[in-house]
Order: sequence, then structure tokens, then C-alpha cells
Amino acid sequence: MLLLTALAIAVADVTAVAKPMLGGLPEREPAAVGMSAERLATIDRVVQRGIDAGGYPGASLVVGRKGYAVMQRGFGTLDWTRKSRVSAAESIYDLASLTKVVATTTALMVLYDQGKIELDAPVSRYLPDFSGGRKDQVTVRHLLTHRAGLSAGRELWRIASTPAEARAAVIASPINCAPGACYEYSDLGADLLGFIAEAVSGESLEVLLQKSVFRKLEMVDTRFRLSNADVARTAPTEIAPPRGYPLRGEVHDENAYALGGVAGHAGLFSTAADLSVFAQMLLDGGVYNGVRVISDSTVQLFTRRAAGHRALGWDTCAGGAGCGQFMSERAFGHTGFTGTSLWIDPDRQMFVVLLTNRVHAAKARRPSKVIADVRNDLADAAVLAVMDDPDGIRAMPASFRADLAQDWNRPLRTRRASSAAARRKAAPAKRAAAKKATVKKSTAKKSTTKAASSTSTAKKATVKKATVKKATVKKSTAKKPATSKAKSGGKAR
Repeated sequence: MLLLTALAIAVADVTAVAKPMLGGLPEREPAAVGMSAERLATIDRVVQRGIDAGGYPGASLVVGRKGYAVMQRGFGTLDWTRKSRVSAAESIYDLASLTKVVATTTALMVLYDQGKIELDAPVSRYLPDFSGGRKDQVTVRHLLTHRAGLSAGRELWRIASTPAEARAAVIASPINCAPGACYEYSDLGADLLGFIAEAVSGESLEVLLQKSVFRKLEMVDTRFRLSNADVARTAPTEIAPPRGYPLRGEVHDENAYALGGVAGHAGLFSTAADLSVFAQMLLDGGVYNGVRVISDSTVQLFTRRAAGHRALGWDTCAGGAGCGQFMSERAFGHTGFTGTSLWIDPDRQMFVVLLTNRVHAAKARRPSKVIADVRNDLADAAVLAVMDDPDGIRAMPASFRADLAQDWNRPLRTRRASSAAARRKAAPAKRAAAKKATVKKSTAKKSTTKAASSTSTAKKATVKKATVKKATVKKSTAKKPATSKAKSGGKAR
């Protein structure tokens, strides 16, 4: 009996060791961290409605609070074939502009901690080629707050044939207004920040982040370039891009691709589970599992509002970009064009991560509206699920944005089918209306003809009468001169 027990324990130990470790935060029941499971369940409905509407084939999300994941879930599939289910721990997504904060801004935070970068130093100090005219006035802070005067972007993929040429084009970009005087959300500014990080560290952005951030946090699925082995679990994006082939496991953004796949504004891939660890590190003041990545003071500096609704690199909830209406004033986050978002609320010690590939052959007519509503609903539902909020428990709305689905439209195939059915149903009434209109038009035409005929007859009678009168007057006039002459002649003689 003792031998059997020992063997059972040994087998259990081997099984525990052999079981693959999945990334992400430890999971706990919502009630353990002061949240309502019933209210959180709203998220299931909201995200699924986005899938059913054709906004995206699947989604990966994590809601975390007080150091734990209370909801870590995959919805739908990686693509519309319905073959590969989404997993929050394993499915990889193209983060698009989340790269700006998870990668580039974080690299700047690390270098700032090391005293290698000054926020108010001119960019030309670190990038000598970026100089001359107004460029000499542009500071690192201006780039971080999108107030350098740069355009939103340039079509690097059209004008550059190599990453070196694309880089040169970014550096050569003009400054359109006085630095600090105008706001323009700019990919070019993020690219310049990436170049600064590389110049200061002496390493590529990719290597710097792996060494200083991702490896420390054990974010094993977060990187710029994916291996062939990772492609199968990566959500595809564009099916007909300028590159001429469907994209899967390769950066969606054309300018990031032109820069070699590693860019300050886009190019990073990750899982929702990895991003949950990253978010918790920021909530914990730059440390996770006893490993310090960034100093607490630097986290506070970069994530608080600095200019308008922008923080340093990060956006804040005042910008209204997918954080709903209930997150606190100190909440910060960002979104990505492919359908990704990350929002962190330090006042409630919580965060929400949402990854989708809404750019992958969306069936909804306005997938951007679908993902915008789902992002906001996700944030709102998470906050509304907090039961120990100092401001008290908020009332749940009668319906969420996803329930109303305003301006989403139906999936194209369903819309076409319903439109055809509606046309068939309306055909008899349409024909009757057309016939009625024809009869009415014909009657109106006859009335017009009859009226015209009467008018013509009356006109002819009037003309005839006028002619008779004229003739009478002429005859009368002809007689009067003769009588007068006779009288006059008689009198003269």
C-alpha cells in the first residue's frame, strides 16, 4: 500500500513538471478581489456580439485586478474558417500602435531611469541628422506628447526600397508648425523615439526590449519578428495588402514593414496573457515578482497627463479612446489599428486587455465602429463589476453599446440576403404604386390637353371677334372722310 502511494505521488510530481506552464497572471475568482462575477459576465455578451456582427472572427482578453486575472478568455477563432480557437494564453496578435507604449515608450522609460535620456533635450542631441530650422527646437518630450509638429505619417513603403531608406525618410520629415504649439498624433514621432533608444543604448530596439523588459517579465510570446513555428497560432490580418499576399505572422503596418519589421510605431506581436503581466508591472510601480523593470517614480511620470489628454507616450482616459466612461482620471492606455487595446486604472488597481484582428476580412460594414463600442463596453463592464469602489456600486445600464449596435450594420451576406427578401416582398406594392402613378399621370395629361383645347378655342373666338370688330371700325373710318370732304367743298365754293 505504501509502495502504491509512493508511486502515485511520483507520477503526480512528474505530471506537474511535464505540464506546460502557460504565461500570464495567477487567476482568482472575481469575488476574491472585490468584483462581481455576474456583472463581469456582461463582457461575454459584448465581445460575442462583436463576433456575431462580423466585426472580427475572434478575441482574446484579460481583466485583472489586485494582482490577479479574474477573466482570461478567448472568444471565437483566429480567422473566419472557424478552425483555430482563440486562447488568451497562446494566441498571438499584431499589436499595431500598442507597440508605441509596450515597446517604444517602455524603452524610453528604461533609458530615462539610467540617466541616458533627458526629456527636454533636443532630439538632435541623440540624432544629429535630425537638425536644422525648427527641428533644432524639437525635444524628446515633444515627440512623446505628439507635439513636435510632425505629420501623422508618410507612405514610406512607396518611397523607400530598403529599411535604411525608410529611416532616412523619417528623419528628413519636415516640421509643419512650431514645436509644442500644435497636436498631431504621429507615427513618425514614435519612429524617431525608437531611433533615439537605439542610438543611446547602442542596441536595436528589439534587443534592448528583450533584455531589459520582456525577458525579465517572462513575456515569452512578445517580440517583433515571429518564427515559422508561431505562425499557426497567430491571428491573420490583411488578406489583400499592397505586398500582394495575405498577412499572417508578418507585421500588418506597411511603414513598419518598410522599416524592416521593427519600428517605434508598430511591429510588436504578443498575447493577452503576456500583456496582463506587463500591465500588472506598471500597476505595481515598475516591479513584478520581485523583479524591478522601471522605477516607481518613472512610471508615475510617464503615465500622468502631461499635455492635453496625452501622457508621455501613453494616452489618458480624457482622450476617450476606448476606456469607456467610468475609469478614473488617472487611467492610462492605448489602442492599436488592428483592433487591440490596453487600459490601466491605478485607482482601482485594475486593467483590461483586448486583442482582435478586426482588419481581417471583416464582415461588418464598419468594423471600426464595432471595435470602438466593444472596447468601451469592456472597460465599462469591468469598472461596473467592482463592488468595493470608494464611490459606491454603480447601477448597471439597461443596455450596452454592443446591445444597440448603432451603425454597425449586419454582416454583408446576411444584409444582402435580407435586402433581396425585402425587395421581393415590396415588389407587388411597388408595381401597384407605379401603375397608380402612371394612371394619375395619364389623367393629368388628358386634363391638361382638354384645358389647352378649351383655351385654344376661346383664343380663336377672341381673335375672330377682334377681326370682325377691326373690319367694322375700318369700314366706318372709310365712310367718314368722304362726307366731310363733300361738306367742306360745298362750303368753300
